[in-house]
Amino acid sequence: MTHSISVSIMAVGVSFVFAYAASMVTTTTLVAASESSALVLEAKALLESGWWSDHTYDTSSRCRSGWLGITCDKAGSVIEIDLAEKFQVGDKFSQFNFSCFPNLGSLSLAGTGLGGCIPQEIGALSKLKHLNLSRNSLTGELPLSLATLTQLEKLDISSNKLSGLIPQELGNLNNLLGLHLNSNNLNGTIPSNIGKLKKLVSLDLAYNTLTGLIPYTLGYLTSLTHLSLGSNHINGSIPPQIAKLRKLSHLSLENNELIGLIPVAVGDLSYLKTLSISSNKLEGSIPQEIAMLTKLSSLDLSVNHLSGPIPSSLGALTNLKSLSIHSNQINGVIYSQIGLNNLLEELDLSSNNISGIIPYELTLLTHLKKLKLSSNKLSGKIPLGIEKLDSLSALDLSQNELIGPIPTQLSDMLEELLLSHNNLNGSIPFQIGNLSLLTTLDLSHNHISGEIPSYLGNLTNLLTLDLSHNNLTGNIPFSLITKPKINLSYNLLNGTIPETLAKYLPPESLMGNKDIHFANTDCPLCIPSSPPVGSMNNGKSKKVMEPKTIPLPIVTFLVFLLVGSLLFSLCKFENKQSETREKKNKQSEAREKQNGDIFCFWNYDGKIAYEDIIEATEDFDIKYCIGTGGYGSVYKAQLPNGKVVALKKLHCFEAKNPAFDKSFKNEVKTLTEIRHKNIVKLHGFCLHRQCMFLIYEYMKRGSLFCVLNNDLAAVQLDWTMRVNVIKSIAHALSYLHNDCTPAIVHRDITTNNVLLNSKWEAFVSDFGSARFLDPASSNQTIVAGTYGYVAPELAYTMVVTERCDVYSFGVVALETLIGRYPREMLPSLLSLSSQKTMLYEVLDQRLPPPDQVVAHDIVLIAAIAFACLHTKPKSRPTMKCVSQEFLVQQPPPTKPLEGISLRQLWNQEIYMVCQMETKP
Repeated sequence: MTHSISVSIMAVGVSFVFAYAASMVTTTTLVAASESSALVLEAKALLESGWWSDHTYDTSSRCRSGWLGITCDKAGSVIEIDLAEKFQVGDKFSQFNFSCFPNLGSLSLAGTGLGGCIPQEIGALSKLKHLNLSRNSLTGELPLSLATLTQLEKLDISSNKLSGLIPQELGNLNNLLGLHLNSNNLNGTIPSNIGKLKKLVSLDLAYNTLTGLIPYTLGYLTSLTHLSLGSNHINGSIPPQIAKLRKLSHLSLENNELIGLIPVAVGDLSYLKTLSISSNKLEGSIPQEIAMLTKLSSLDLSVNHLSGPIPSSLGALTNLKSLSIHSNQINGVIYSQIGLNNLLEELDLSSNNISGIIPYELTLLTHLKKLKLSSNKLSGKIPLGIEKLDSLSALDLSQNELIGPIPTQLSDMLEELLLSHNNLNGSIPFQIGNLSLLTTLDLSHNHISGEIPSYLGNLTNLLTLDLSHNNLTGNIPFSLITKPKINLSYNLLNGTIPETLAKYLPPESLMGNKDIHFANTDCPLCIPSSPPVGSMNNGKSKKVMEPKTIPLPIVTFLVFLLVGSLLFSLCKFENKQSETREKKNKQSEAREKQNGDIFCFWNYDGKIAYEDIIEATEDFDIKYCIGTGGYGSVYKAQLPNGKVVALKKLHCFEAKNPAFDKSFKNEVKTLTEIRHKNIVKLHGFCLHRQCMFLIYEYMKRGSLFCVLNNDLAAVQLDWTMRVNVIKSIAHALSYLHNDCTPAIVHRDITTNNVLLNSKWEAFVSDFGSARFLDPASSNQTIVAGTYGYVAPELAYTMVVTERCDVYSFGVVALETLIGRYPREMLPSLLSLSSQKTMLYEVLDQRLPPPDQVVAHDIVLIAAIAFACLHTKPKSRPTMKCVSQEFLVQQPPPTKPLEGISLRQLWNQEIYMVCQMETKP
């Protein structure tokens, strides 16, 4: 009986085991089937999105190299989509089925041309940690579904056209580290619930139309390092709770409507490096406690209602590089302790009530590049030691009470010298003629005597010259009169000038000096035996010109005669214009044969003519000039069809060189065949014996150099944008070196020759020095390029190779990362004397510390840049190698950004950059 029971129990047990095993097999099969079905839905959603319409339709390769920007997990499910700057998604954004991607952790569509509203369905991405939709054209309001993405760590929707309120519900994103909604049209107040984001490190709401007060709840964000609320309509006072943000390194509240005092508690922000509260309505004195911010590198309190003296304790800010307190009501003297701020590069105390002398200690600031003390009550002489400021590019001491002579020794780097409206005397020192970079010289409204020096005509970069209202005598140098590049508005002398000179010196612009002559020996265009200008309009001629001495009937007759003459001239002019238009097409061919003209314009309706270009620029008037260089000047012009283009007019001595004529045609022909999204598009050209110009796509943001040297623009160019800029340059150079036949070496890669459009996209420009490599020749040449960017081997080999561009790229990449030309870094790297300098210490301090994702790219770029700077050309990577390094998903560095030194990057201890020697 017992045995029977045991057998029964065993049978039941075996049955249970088999049943459980069967159920497990069934469950596993169902799970596998479910996973397989999910992957099929993912693949279908990818196809239906239309984002990859120009790529393969083989969805099985989506997790490999076939589908650009896609990363998958081991199971084959998509976990990351990064299409930033890779191609345009545009209006296909709404076609994406977000619900089919339950494992998506990162979505980056920055700069992909997104339009329309952000879909509510984006809330289905429950595992999303990083969302970057910046630099697009998104409209509408922020969807509330964003608040359901509770895993989100970074949300960047900056630089779009979003409107409406910032939802209070965003305060539910407890894991958020970065919130960037800057550069939109958001309105309303800053939601107080943002104070619940305890992990937040970076908050940027600048460049919107936000109103109301700064919520005191921001004081709860104790992890915050970057707070930017500038360029809004925020009012009220600065809340004292802001002093609780002890980790803050960047505080930007400029361009608002803030009132009240600067809180004394701001001195508690001991990690602060950048403090900008400019363009508000703050009043009271500058708190002494600011001197406790010893890490401060930039302090901007300008355009407020601040009063009282500048605290002498500011001398304790030994890391300060930029100090701007202009346009306030500051009084007292310039503190002598200013000499302790020996790293200062920019000092602007203009438009205040500062009195006393310019302290000699100011001449100890040997790094100073811009010094502006205008519109104050400064007296005494200009310190003789000012020649020590050999880095000075702008000196503005105008509208003060200074006396004495103009200093004879000034910085060779000077571009602007403004000394007007003082009591300076003596003559114009001849040494000014050595300031070859000078673009603006204003010595007006002083007591300067002597003759106008002829050497001023040798200043080839001079655009504005004002010597009016002085005691100058003698002849006007012919070199100045025939220099149409100079804007002589409100300039030189009073009285009138000969009619033949009117196109150079407008009568209304010449005033304030005496006994100035137009000597025939100096001025062949002048009327013979021209009397002194100061003596013109005297005697009988003066009586004739007075209206009160002329009878009314004669006046009436003269008026009718004048009106009739004008109408007759107008009719004659219209008839002549009509005849000219009718003959234009017939004359164009004849003109080409006679003058050697070639005018080509592509991508337009064929009606754009040479005359349209000349008319659009008013014969290349200086007011249309937006930049100059060694190869030519650049002008902005709007064509009859409304298109805005950039015109690069080459210097005339090139146009007269027959050898250059042939070279120019060959280069233009090659440039027309270039098709790369990161190279400025050439629309057309004109080749004439007296005028040569190229017609390029217009770039709204200007050069990378100008952006990096403008604090406001540099902050807008954030880390993600800078990474993309560097990558774009690399891809463009790789194309020139490897995809063009013959290969093209640019030879002048600098931040000045990298242009940015309205979307902050980078384009390589200026092929004036480009060289086409001939495999059958030695490719020897004279040294071309910009000092500081030229590869060192060119100085002794004179042989052009692609590796010359590689070296220049390395310099540009470093300059973009650190925000300035790496003047001091390069020698220390090449001599291997830099032992302990860390990478994060040299990065551009105007920006907040990069997040982990961008920091990964920054480390890679720095390692590649140092490899490109190798003194041996063959040890540098090729640009094709560099471009591929940027396209391949690199493993993260083994150390955090804070633990990586420049020495480790130089020795390639962090990344081993490829050394491809396929080309010499």
